[in-house]
Amino acid sequence: MVYNHNITTDERVVAHGCIVARRIDDAGTAGRIMRRQPFVWASLRAFMCLCGRMEHEKAVRMGGRLGRAVELFSRRRVMKARSRISRILGLPEMRSREIISGVYRHFGMALVEFIRLPKIYPEIEKWVAVRGEEHIFEALRRGRGAIFLSAHIGCWEYGAAACSKLGIPMNAIGTEQRDDRITQAIADLRAGANVKPVGKGLDLRAAIDCLRRNEVLAVLLDQDARDAGLASPFLGHLASTPIGPIKLANKIGSPVLPVHITRDSGGARMTLVIDPPLEGEDGRPFGENLQYAADKCNEVISGWIREKPDQWMWVYPRWESTLNDY
Repeated sequence: MVYNHNITTDERVVAHGCIVARRIDDAGTAGRIMRRQPFVWASLRAFMCLCGRMEHEKAVRMGGRLGRAVELFSRRRVMKARSRISRILGLPEMRSREIISGVYRHFGMALVEFIRLPKIYPEIEKWVAVRGEEHIFEALRRGRGAIFLSAHIGCWEYGAAACSKLGIPMNAIGTEQRDDRITQAIADLRAGANVKPVGKGLDLRAAIDCLRRNEVLAVLLDQDARDAGLASPFLGHLASTPIGPIKLANKIGSPVLPVHITRDSGGARMTLVIDPPLEGEDGRPFGENLQYAADKCNEVISGWIREKPDQWMWVYPRWESTLNDY
């Protein structure tokens, strides 16, 4: 991988200004979403009950069909995502249409898979092939825990579960939802696969504790960090990138291993790949140079997305803070 030197200092400064400016919209958006939560929660509970009663592959196929149905009723969001794909990847409109249709189908399947996680966990090796597990066992022999660098690609929840089944002590940083019941439901599903939650957001004390217990902390580094992030190229365009996990790795001396899981041929089976730990600039500890480390993380994730563009969250405005990409 090649370090990206093409982003100028002036461009980074402008991007950071956009990051700060976006904060003013948060309160109004939160209020609108909160008013919709009772319906979302009731619908989710009914759907979870239905998924739990079905045979696995049939349930996953149903999820794919549901995803395509949601696409039909999400015209505005779909149009934005198509435009985002064309602009970021430089692809023609027809290819962007194909990718976003694949995205909706994939994440419909992934939702059902997550709901069924506790049920499928005892035989998860039937559904997930693991490659590179030797890297994590070697990393843990150092006694400083390890951080999994991952992203919202494939069915990431099954990646953590597959590692847990191998005997790897897994911890996942939870994202606080608008509805606490949904937050708890997510934590319960993960617990069903022996994946422990680490607070809400990056709970620094809990994260440090799990690493000092020589456990694994899984982080998804592909979300907009707004004013708390560092402007770094993501798919070639500056994006506000979370740096808390990078600082933590440098503080504790924990290795950072890129880990991603993708769907095989559009079906219910997947492949999880664990890569060797990332190295810092000029042989220095990873994270000592924050900009280099953030750029390297984004470069790795960008490579995964380019390989499987229809399995990443294009509907999410990754560049909202830097490019006003709503």
